[in-house]
Amino acid sequence: MYKPLISVVITVYNEEDNIQPLLAATYSALSEIDYEVILIEDGSSDRTVAEVKKYANSRTKLIIFNRNFGQTTALAAGIDMATGEYIATMDGDLQNDPTDIPVMLQKAIDEEWDVVAGRRANRKDGFVLRKIPSKIANWVIRNTTKVYLKDYGCTLRVYKSEIAQGMGLYGELHRFIPVLAKQQGAKMTEMDVKHHPRIHGESKYGLSRTFKVMSDLILMLFFQKYFQRPIHLFGGIGIISFLIGSLINIYLLIIKLMGNDIWGRPIMVLGFILVLGGIQFITTGIIAEIIVRTYFESQNKKTYTVKSVYQGVLDPLPEVQ
Repeated sequence: MYKPLISVVITVYNEEDNIQPLLAATYSALSEIDYEVILIEDGSSDRTVAEVKKYANSRTKLIIFNRNFGQTTALAAGIDMATGEYIATMDGDLQNDPTDIPVMLQKAIDEEWDVVAGRRANRKDGFVLRKIPSKIANWVIRNTTKVYLKDYGCTLRVYKSEIAQGMGLYGELHRFIPVLAKQQGAKMTEMDVKHHPRIHGESKYGLSRTFKVMSDLILMLFFQKYFQRPIHLFGGIGIISFLIGSLINIYLLIIKLMGNDIWGRPIMVLGFILVLGGIQFITTGIIAEIIVRTYFESQNKKTYTVKSVYQGVLDPLPEVQ
């Protein structure tokens, strides 16, 4: 099957005024490369679809959703459809610059990177509502996940296709794509890219996403440390809780045997709660272990990834007589 060198995946949602300049800039930037462009129309209510059909060339595919599913799902659909050896992702609002893609692609090829992530060197967004929350989020994600990128919010990235197609994008995890890639053992770097102010349309993001980011961060930390061994998390908490609760109850039993009244003491309630909570955590860990095994075995998934296999080409040594 024919495979272009790179598939460029672009998500668009209510971007009718941006489509013509977006496609023109993308085609111009990729003119010296064997490419395909995949546009994912995420349930727009304006004329985005009509504009794409009007200006798309023969190397462009348009995926039309029947409603708005969100950026993560749109990226996942585009990546699934991509056939290139490398996959680039970018937003459709003209803030990312497609002229950066050939440079990032060449860096990935020459230096053998699995992921080249964009870093907005001179970001053209509002300072209070966009830059400050972004800097805080980047610092938190970087220091909790130990994936040391400076800009998690930049959609412009280039991946080897096997890395991009193995990430498993769900919910709103597009902000944590570098973390998902790192879990596959991806070799990753970051480089400065251009960033432009939004000219047409409105931003789809605001401060309301802060709580979503923090919730997804908790999920990512769980995936990083305990996805294949959830009993180590739930079992550890459960054992500690059960032991503390048991010690409290033993203490209360001793003072009861000494003739003291223990009824109605808050510590007695705490002891029972800790014992029952400990049992529940341990049980949850066991159930989670069963689910993990079902997840891997039912789909013939492996708990490891192989980067490459080398077959020797030298003739075997002669047998010793």
